[in-house]
Amino acid sequence: MNIIKSTDYKKFFKTIKDRILQSRYEAYRAVNKELILLYWDIGRAIVEKQERLKWGDGVVEKLAEDLQREFAGMKGLSAQNLWRMKQMYETYQSNEKLSTLLRELSWSHNILILHTAKSIGEKEFYIKTCINERWSFRELERQIDSALFERYMLSRKPRTIVSKTKETDPLTHFKNEYLLDFLGLQDGFSEKNLRKAIVGNLKQFFLEFGRYFTFVGEEYPVCVGGEDFKIDLVFYHRILRCLVAVELKIGKFQPEYVGKMQFYLGALDRKIKLDHENPSVGLILCKDHNREVVEIALSKTISPMQISLYKTQIIDQRLLKKRLHVLPFPL
Repeated sequence: MNIIKSTDYKKFFKTIKDRILQSRYEAYRAVNKELILLYWDIGRAIVEKQERLKWGDGVVEKLAEDLQREFAGMKGLSAQNLWRMKQMYETYQSNEKLSTLLRELSWSHNILILHTAKSIGEKEFYIKTCINERWSFRELERQIDSALFERYMLSRKPRTIVSKTKETDPLTHFKNEYLLDFLGLQDGFSEKNLRKAIVGNLKQFFLEFGRYFTFVGEEYPVCVGGEDFKIDLVFYHRILRCLVAVELKIGKFQPEYVGKMQFYLGALDRKIKLDHENPSVGLILCKDHNREVVEIALSKTISPMQISLYKTQIIDQRLLKKRLHVLPFPL
């Protein structure tokens, strides 16, 4: 028997490989936590000495010079970095919960959030979301550049949703508006262009929609009464444990879209859904909608369904911040 080609050996190899990768990840996390804790302690020591002994800012430059001479070759001990440590401590010292969460992110992640997020609420949002979604530095940078915080806060207005399930509302996992600038679509694109662009950019799509989505199919077929019907996109949500049907529209929302989605969800639940899975959820993506039309269209639906808008061009952050500033509810 050729051991190298056997199924048992392949499973054995995968088990060992996964264990090594897990060990490396845990080792990195442990080292990173210790590094962030070290930087926190240095920042705290500088602040406390300045407050107690009335030392001026010159102590930071002096300390950096002496540390670099003592620990030659050790990165992270520049005067600029010491200033960042001091700023990090000053920013989070009164927030024990956030100061602990900082250790779950790399130093570069922390600095990006520290310098770009304005309010403590915005900083908290990016810290927690970055940990949950496991964003890389580039992914975090893109989300900040695309004003994710402002878009999320604006979506906290009364939601254009309806859910008749007894379970916790599954539609809290969806946003009222999505930014699809990464698709690179030109003016005059069709629904087919939009669908193909999403399928061709699933990594970026999941970054915008959330990492708990997995792709099931494009123009997903369901057969009802001997007739074939196709759903634009079907995903599976690992937390909700349900299928998610997505219909793409290049124009303004129309009431008849709800009836069509209701039919698709019924077909998925009857033909495709497994016994242990929850009822399917519908998401209709449109370029525009009338809020009152949406509310009435959804008022008598049974299955959980969300009507969301999408943008294919980057949003003006200044405009979003201005809109967020005048919201009638507390942040």
